[in-house]
Amino acid sequence: MYPPIKPYESGFFQGANSEKHQLYYEVSGNKEGDPVVFLHGGPGGGTDPKDRQFFNPEKYKIVLFDQRGAGKSIPSAELENNTTWDLVKDIEVLRQKLDVTKWHVFGGSWGSTLSLTYAQTHPDRVKSLVLRGIFTLRQSELRFFYQDGASHLFPEQWEEYLAPIPEAEQHDMMKAYHSRLNSPDENIRLAAAKAWAKWEMATSRLIVSADAVAQAEKDDFAKYVARIENHYFVNEGFMRDGQLLEKQEIDKIRHIPTIVVQGRYDVVCPATTAWALKRTWPEITLHIIPDAGHSSREPGIEKKLVEAADIMASKGL
Repeated sequence: MYPPIKPYESGFFQGANSEKHQLYYEVSGNKEGDPVVFLHGGPGGGTDPKDRQFFNPEKYKIVLFDQRGAGKSIPSAELENNTTWDLVKDIEVLRQKLDVTKWHVFGGSWGSTLSLTYAQTHPDRVKSLVLRGIFTLRQSELRFFYQDGASHLFPEQWEEYLAPIPEAEQHDMMKAYHSRLNSPDENIRLAAAKAWAKWEMATSRLIVSADAVAQAEKDDFAKYVARIENHYFVNEGFMRDGQLLEKQEIDKIRHIPTIVVQGRYDVVCPATTAWALKRTWPEITLHIIPDAGHSSREPGIEKKLVEAADIMASKGL
């Protein structure tokens, strides 16, 4: 990772076609550098100052922003006018605001979903893609993590995730959580949000991170991550099942240089999805990290992501 840096520009911009959503953005690195936009995970995860450090600050103009309802963006955890396609439009608003013609796109987990969606919608605006922990929002992927799959590997954490939900509703955990995350009772909403967020934080690394799990206990973080994630997932990402892997969609971006970094033991976004992407799009470079789970903060993943960003910067795209 590169040393910590401070942004030289930050502020808010109005979301596309929305007077309500004000989105936080920041720019760091080289003002005249190669532009790169970082798309955070979740949805709802928000950005972190450390996210700037994937990029060489002498070569890159580094753009971070918090998606609708996430991080510093306001209103927090807002679900109205919050869809995948709204976010794609927001990226274009930000690109135009910063007077960028084309940029590199970097995203992991949900950020990989949004990166692929944006690239397939605006392929002429994307110089390259660096993706991590591929997630394409297929129902099979959601079932594995939220219903039957990861539960076999993390049974004790799964019991905590089940705890707020009566047994009669446990056949559809996303739906059961949806009703609680949108309850009129603030206490019910917060308890559900913390349990939802804790399940993700407890399973995101090869070795469970106590610090990551503790993050789920923070009220604001838990609320915007849980509510926004669940909102997107019960609505199937606002797209066709498997849409991002369809040949006609991949054909739109086949020419874009792309590096994928995937943890072998990622149970949040299992390697089978990255492999499905590789089979449909053999032109990509796929790195499977043998001793990593899902998190971008795991050493092997972190190192390979920095290398990937360096490679894209050196191509002169």
